Amino acid sequence: MKNFLSTFGVWIVAAIVAACLPQLFGSGLALTSMSLMGMMIIFSLSYNMLLGQTGLLSFGHAVFFGLGGFFCVHAMNDVAAGKLPVPLIVVPLAGAAAGLVFGALLGWVSTRRGGTAFSMITLGIGELVASSALILRHFFGGEEGVTTNRTDLAPLFGLNFGPQLQVYYLIAAWCLVSVAAMYALTRTPFGRICNAVRDNPERAAFIGYDPQAVRFLSFTLSGLFAGIAGALAAINFEIMNAGQLGAAQSGAVILMVFIGGVGTFAGPIIGAILVTYLQVALSDVTDAWQLYFGLLFIGMVMFVPEGIAGLLLRQQPLLRERQLHRVVPFYALALLAGLVTIAGLSLAIEMANRLTAHAGDGPKMAFLHVPLNATSVLPWAIAAVLLVGGGWLFLRAARASRNAYDTALAASLAAALAHRSNA
Repeated sequence: MKNFLSTFGVWIVAAIVAACLPQLFGSGLALTSMSLMGMMIIFSLSYNMLLGQTGLLSFGHAVFFGLGGFFCVHAMNDVAAGKLPVPLIVVPLAGAAAGLVFGALLGWVSTRRGGTAFSMITLGIGELVASSALILRHFFGGEEGVTTNRTDLAPLFGLNFGPQLQVYYLIAAWCLVSVAAMYALTRTPFGRICNAVRDNPERAAFIGYDPQAVRFLSFTLSGLFAGIAGALAAINFEIMNAGQLGAAQSGAVILMVFIGGVGTFAGPIIGAILVTYLQVALSDVTDAWQLYFGLLFIGMVMFVPEGIAGLLLRQQPLLRERQLHRVVPFYALALLAGLVTIAGLSLAIEMANRLTAHAGDGPKMAFLHVPLNATSVLPWAIAAVLLVGGGWLFLRAARASRNAYDTALAASLAAALAHRSNA
């Protein structure tokens, strides 16, 4: 029983949490957001198979997401037109097949090279497919895209998947199965060889493994899971267009993986949830939300290159040896200074946005429900003080946090050695 819980306990908990979330957050916006998070979790983990597990930086991963979605839309329309008894729950397999086939075709070309050459090849492939979407209008639908209706398919156990709640559970089920499958792949010998090719392809070749073949298999399987994510997007939104094939979508998944943590399995999940939530929340507050994402990405790469998951993993030795209390006050001080810096930067951005993009609306605006005039000197002075002062405090707090962490880590290692010697 203990071995069963240690192996499958986390998946049982994940299934229970996914089943109970709609009971806690039952609004239409919450269900839509959680559905979007589910498909983005699959998408980001599929990209992590390339970047985190095999060391392949791709700039065109949205190709498989988009193609999986388009093939799913056409499959749904064909099934509905032929009145075939195919339930919606199996339709994502069409996206998986499309991702697998095109992953093999495009991977045969792109994985012949690694490093920068591979990245440039994927960038070219991504732009080629995205531009073709506006030319091959019969399949891609041009700028308008291709629409479908998920309720036209055969119901399953009385479920027609019209309500968003039913769609959420469909996406959650596919998300859980896909995440479990990708995690299982990381525990296989193939997953270990992918890590070996990432770390040292020459040594992997020396022990008898072909790095190009390993990259090809990883690329193909990554396309399969990205196709599933695209198919779920097609089911959820009932439309696919050329924008879901382009560079913006590829950039979004890179952002998710880097913010969550490259190389860790939990990192892309954290990044997908956080970035999706911020996209939904910020887009309702400001039309400059993409600028905030760019600044967030720069800040994470500069100050937390290992991502959120990597930062959390660094605390494990301190937590295990009960030394975390030594660094928590410094973390809290750095967080407070960072929030002050963000407030000053956000105030400056919103005032600049008001005076440029929304100049016709006048200089009067509100920031955090506080009315102000964007042409006045006082708000700009406050923004400068918050930005400069908060940034200065953050840098000092970050330096103090690193020193406190090093001290606590040394104490944790000494305590661990003492425990081993006593044992």
